[in-house]
Amino acid sequence: MPEKPYDHSQIELKWHERWQDATFYKAEENSSKPKFYVLEMLPYPSGTLHIGHIRNYSIGDALARYKWMRGFNVLHPMGWDAFGLPAENAAIANKRPPREWTLQNIAAMKKTHRRFGFSYDWDREVSTCEPEYYRWNQWFFLKMYERGLAYRKEALLNWCPKCATVLANEQVVDGCCWRHEDTKVEQRALVQWFLKITDYAEQLLDDIAQLEGGWPERVLTMQRNWIGRSEGTEADFTLDPDGSPIRVFTTRVDTIYGATCVILAPEHPLNAAILDDEGKARAKAMVDARANRDPGDIEKEGFFTGRYAVNPYSGEKVPVWIGNFVLMGYGTGAIMAVPAHDERDFEFCRKYGIPVRPVIRPVDGVLAVEPGMKEAFCEYGIVENSGEWSGLPSEDARRRMSALAERKGFGKAAITYRIKDWGISRQRYWGTPIPMIHCPACGVVPVPERDLPVVLPEKIEITGAGRSPLENVPEFVNVTCPACGAAARRETDTMDTFIDSSWYFYRYCDARNSQAPFDPAKIAYWFEIDQYIGGVEHAILHLIYSRFFTKVMRDLGLVQNSEPARRLFTQGMVIAEGVKMSKSKGNVVGADMLAEKYGADTARMFVLFAAPPEKEVDWRWEGAEGIYRFLGRVYRFATRNVPQEERSGESDRKVLRKLHQTVKKITEDFETRWHFNTCIASVMELVNLLYAEEANISATAMREVLEKLALLLAPFAPYVSQEIWEELGGEGVLFHQSWPAFDPELARDDEAEIVVQVNGKVRSRITAPFGTPKEELEPRALADDKVKPFVEGKQVVKVIAVPDKLVNIVVK
Repeated sequence: MPEKPYDHSQIELKWHERWQDATFYKAEENSSKPKFYVLEMLPYPSGTLHIGHIRNYSIGDALARYKWMRGFNVLHPMGWDAFGLPAENAAIANKRPPREWTLQNIAAMKKTHRRFGFSYDWDREVSTCEPEYYRWNQWFFLKMYERGLAYRKEALLNWCPKCATVLANEQVVDGCCWRHEDTKVEQRALVQWFLKITDYAEQLLDDIAQLEGGWPERVLTMQRNWIGRSEGTEADFTLDPDGSPIRVFTTRVDTIYGATCVILAPEHPLNAAILDDEGKARAKAMVDARANRDPGDIEKEGFFTGRYAVNPYSGEKVPVWIGNFVLMGYGTGAIMAVPAHDERDFEFCRKYGIPVRPVIRPVDGVLAVEPGMKEAFCEYGIVENSGEWSGLPSEDARRRMSALAERKGFGKAAITYRIKDWGISRQRYWGTPIPMIHCPACGVVPVPERDLPVVLPEKIEITGAGRSPLENVPEFVNVTCPACGAAARRETDTMDTFIDSSWYFYRYCDARNSQAPFDPAKIAYWFEIDQYIGGVEHAILHLIYSRFFTKVMRDLGLVQNSEPARRLFTQGMVIAEGVKMSKSKGNVVGADMLAEKYGADTARMFVLFAAPPEKEVDWRWEGAEGIYRFLGRVYRFATRNVPQEERSGESDRKVLRKLHQTVKKITEDFETRWHFNTCIASVMELVNLLYAEEANISATAMREVLEKLALLLAPFAPYVSQEIWEELGGEGVLFHQSWPAFDPELARDDEAEIVVQVNGKVRSRITAPFGTPKEELEPRALADDKVKPFVEGKQVVKVIAVPDKLVNIVVK
């Protein structure tokens, strides 16, 4: 039969139309099949998909299709993380309501998803900006409030004095407001809502053990560090002369006799009492200067308050300083500076001429002498110049000194965490309204569950000025108190959008439930997620928050699992021509344009072929063209060999061996390391062999080869593989066929690759039939062209040959 030209548009649009309203992506309920829940992190509806998105979804889609073909009941849903600041910014810039902008973007992105043939069960689609979804955000908030996990307190926020509004961290650029670069951002204390994630800090840390082996170690390390468990001692220095306590936390109480000052955070509550107006202004400037900046990245600065504090162990008075690197959110907001034994303290105290006093010596060394110390000694050792504790090893001193603090009432052994309670208040419109009411008589009162959802009002003006656009909507703000009936005001802050993404994957299992967030029985079947896929940038926010939500749900009796996902995969970034894609550089590679120019199959296969999925991919147009040519070769070969013609069959064994080896390799890769790039490379090798041996392949062998080739391509290039399947007379959806099996005997290599060494160094490799005796291997190794230069003119002392593996030639 004459071959057909590969017209990607005709093929893909044909199947795109046929698959539009198909039901074959639906997961089965109450199935006897083994289940597999595969999920890519839901996207923010920015308006368009680019090649980076396509890589993420192609990985998940390939796995979903493979699992279907292996007989699993697959759940593969998709939704939209639809609340967020960009929609408000677009509303200000374009005078369009955030909802209108968001829904238009969702429609455009969903159209692209469908064009690429991703196998989503769209009946389970969720959009977090819809009241039927965010009512359950509010319900979870109320449940946490009932359990003491949701509370209010003052917190510092980014404030633009020109806009007269709170700014998100993303809106602070080099310490200035994003709207006007001449306006320095300040820090202001406002009452905010928090979730008590610290109550779960120990569980979040301990349960990382359940994730080992299934989550990337890099992510687990980032989470351990973010949670940041520290064991140490809390001790009270006392302010001289009034005796006010200054509680410090230290992991090295054994060094406290070396403390030469106490340093307070610029926002420490004690500052109001001990600083004059000039000092308060300097402290506020420090706070403002670190807006949205990592304290580790700023130059350490400080000033002396003029006050002193008394060391609770030594009785010594030390000066009290303010330091811009001390954080109120970590420990107690006050530290004792021990410059001889802490690098950060050493740097600060050297800068300001504060004394350095060594009190720990190395176990087998001598105590450092000051002046002359070039760096801090930070290891454990032997305590010196520390009163009754002198001569003790650091570990013993820590334990005994903590016990003394507790016994005498000026401190205790303590554990602190770097992770702090989750501030969820946002002075924004486009988010979930916090379901609380402020009553002059009753105080803060929760909205009754029967009144959920608290719905966002529509058609409101968003200017970017003021605390929240909702404050200017009387019909939203003015309510009656549900407790006493008096006039009251509704909370106008909305929730952090990470709330939306902390539990969405549970809603997929029961997306249309109007009585509860989900049916626990359905969760018991589907959870844990078998494979979660997304970027490593979510390691310490979304992935910790979702773990926290799961544990809260478990304690509410809604779920049985303690972790949301059994396995996590973090894909590499896609760059373009060697640089990160961005709109400002004009190098964003759009998905729709790719589908039109090369086809969805080409784009999907390129991002899977160009590198292992965990590595970075550099988009190259010539690379996409190469994949396009390959798919054309496959299609032309298949169509000209339908129906199969009877030929000699001389090459059947060679071709079938390569086929079964290819099936074996791809199967093993799907089950283990996901090296889809080498999977596709092995298919290319098979196709090259088919072209070379085409004239000598029998009709029976050709039929098997073409059928299995279509099945092997199904996870990577669903359109062209389905077309080939139909050309072969196959019926039904290709990925609902069984994954091809391989014959282990046929898949076994005919020849072994044997390493040839000279004096233990690898010099060459030769191939020989399996079982070749060592008597035959030795002369072949000695005659190898790559080996000869290393043995000529030398005496061969002996040759060690291990059949099927190694030949080592010893010369002198």
